[in-house]
Amino acid sequence: MLLEHIYDPDLAQGSYFFGCQANNTAIVVDPRRDIQVYLDMAEAEGMEIIGVTETHIHADYLSGTLELANATGAQVYVSDEGGPDWLYGEGFDDAVRMKHGHKISIGNITFEAVHTPGHTPEHMAFLVTDGAQASEPGFMLSGDFVFVGDLGRPDLLDEAAGGVDTRFVGAQQLFASLREHFLPLPDYVQVLPAHGAGSACGKALGAVPTTTVGYERNFSWWAPFVQNNDIGGFVNELLNSQPDAHAYFARMKVQNRQGPAILGELPELTEYTPAELKPLLDHDDKIFVDTRHHTERYDAAVAGALSIADASKAATHIAWAYNPEDEHRDLVILAQDAEDAARYRDHFIRVGVDGLTGFTTSLDGLLGQGVPVMSVDELAENDDVFLLDVRNNTEFAEGYIPGAERVPVSRVIWDLSKLPDDATIVTYCASGRRAAVGASALRRYGYDVAELDGNFNSWAAKPGNVPARPRA
Repeated sequence: MLLEHIYDPDLAQGSYFFGCQANNTAIVVDPRRDIQVYLDMAEAEGMEIIGVTETHIHADYLSGTLELANATGAQVYVSDEGGPDWLYGEGFDDAVRMKHGHKISIGNITFEAVHTPGHTPEHMAFLVTDGAQASEPGFMLSGDFVFVGDLGRPDLLDEAAGGVDTRFVGAQQLFASLREHFLPLPDYVQVLPAHGAGSACGKALGAVPTTTVGYERNFSWWAPFVQNNDIGGFVNELLNSQPDAHAYFARMKVQNRQGPAILGELPELTEYTPAELKPLLDHDDKIFVDTRHHTERYDAAVAGALSIADASKAATHIAWAYNPEDEHRDLVILAQDAEDAARYRDHFIRVGVDGLTGFTTSLDGLLGQGVPVMSVDELAENDDVFLLDVRNNTEFAEGYIPGAERVPVSRVIWDLSKLPDDATIVTYCASGRRAAVGASALRRYGYDVAELDGNFNSWAAKPGNVPARPRA
């Protein structure tokens, strides 16, 4: 059996390529939407991808299941559990819909679907048996059920999909799934989760890529609660201090359930000279994405540009800054070359931002005044600004600049009602990078926004500055 883990650090998301070397067939589980990595892997191994499946309707990225099936002719398999409200939509009319216990065979490899509700009602894990080596499962593809050292959060339907108090039912279902479908497994079963450290699908995911049933049974935070049948303590601990749910999750849920749009073969990106691009930007026909370090914009910037300075987090940051349901203009990016621009596009389409159509390698003639900034000293002298903390809830709980209001950057353009129309907003975070992402997005919505020249830590380092803390 061939097993490859394809991990995306941007979204902390993992997919899996299983191949049977006896007949050179393969299946991919939880693929991302830029599918070339799977096609290249199959070609390199001389295998045909004949199956593609996913553990659940994802919230944090746009699934590549239909994209990969369209490119390869592979059979799609999706959950048919969870009740009528959680059935996959018409985009999956050709899919095999799996009930608990359904088995998929890929050569000598067998995948048994295990209904494990909790994170979502329809969630499936897969027990994998390598028939060439064993007669019993040796692996569990746990999806967003069990992570390394943590569990999939059951509150995302409330936080991102319009649910009301579904978190409590989900937490109870998760407790039952652990008792019935995880703890009875042998200690040696290897657990292959769909996410790692940094994912918002749980609160304390480990950075190690895999674990075992035995390790989680002995060392996870949740095991004593389940083993002692303490469902109340389990629910309280599970729901306490979950991270902010990104607003774009709601869009992912809807599109992943219906079936994401099929992109097919992607066209070449258009390369613009600054002279060609300038009138398009001046007339707001295109939206510019500035990939320079956020502080380079302080001296000179492209008017109306979004700041996406970290290529390794491009999917995450564009999903915070740009809502394709509101914005319908194409994106043009500053890139080193065509290959660099294509990498950004790959990241963008992972979150359903499909409008990156061009790039430029030069800013000559495009730069105007720098973006507004305010130093820490100037902030102390201005009482009439609206101070906006765009950090996450756990950072804010440890201390914030007095007078600040918190709207996480992942929700800021979706929570505009919390912002003033008649005051200068000053954004800050721990490094300045998230503050720049949020500020650049808010300017496109007409807000007067300055960025703190520095960050929370540089403010806290000033003698006499004492962070405030939320009331208990």
